[in-house]
Amino acid sequence: MAAASGSKVVLVTGASSGIGAEVARLFVERGHTVYGTSRRPAAVADPVPGVRYVRLDNADYQSAIDCVDEIGAVDVLINNAGESQAGALEDTSMAAIEDLFAANVFGPVALTKAVLPGMRGRGTGTVVMVGSMLSSFPVAFRSNYAATKSALKAFALATRREVAPYGIRMISVEPGTIATGIGDRRSIHIGDDSPYRREYEVLAAATRKNEDAGIDATAMASVIVDAALVEHPKPFYAKGNRAGIVFALRRLMTRQAMLDMTARIHGLPKVRI
Repeated sequence: MAAASGSKVVLVTGASSGIGAEVARLFVERGHTVYGTSRRPAAVADPVPGVRYVRLDNADYQSAIDCVDEIGAVDVLINNAGESQAGALEDTSMAAIEDLFAANVFGPVALTKAVLPGMRGRGTGTVVMVGSMLSSFPVAFRSNYAATKSALKAFALATRREVAPYGIRMISVEPGTIATGIGDRRSIHIGDDSPYRREYEVLAAATRKNEDAGIDATAMASVIVDAALVEHPKPFYAKGNRAGIVFALRRLMTRQAMLDMTARIHGLPKVRI
């Protein structure tokens, strides 16, 4: 597909590390004006050359308005920032679940709302929601995280038609397992004496192994940037975890069979109920 022409103003959330940093780097290399967000812009340890960092806290919705006011016109928004969580549902407080939804869903929604009026007024714009393949292939002990990423995907796909008459493109992208070290920053909710602890530890070990062998952030960033710049983007993109094969299997297998397969990949045996 042909790429949309001209230099654009791009806002990438969570641009201080991981996928976000690589996305910002690629946009700079392709000649665009790039803003990256961080909760503490002055404290970014390894800033990407050419990126201007601005403050954004996904859980602080006013900071979304302030961020866009500071930048001005935004042509491309990459909603990448978020938090990871794992553990047993019973052991996770409602406060922790609410905090996760604030960071992973409500924050990106607030920022999207902040850029839409300008995009609509100019008759053009692109918003990319970076989710997770756990949305399409949920697994035990990742329920809250998978739910937030499922919400992002549904938001993008439903809003796509809503804003299309105004020249705005909404895109959902699902990374598979990425080797970014996110496991070291994941919040864990499992009690010492939890009845779920043994199986959680099995899943945690498998997750760590899968993440260590995951695709690198640059490969995933290339998919995101290409999707954001193409003239007529698809509604949905996925990469990693043999995405082409597993999404084809998802269409052919029963839902239960797919859930069982996903569990086995994470070290959990099939349980018939």
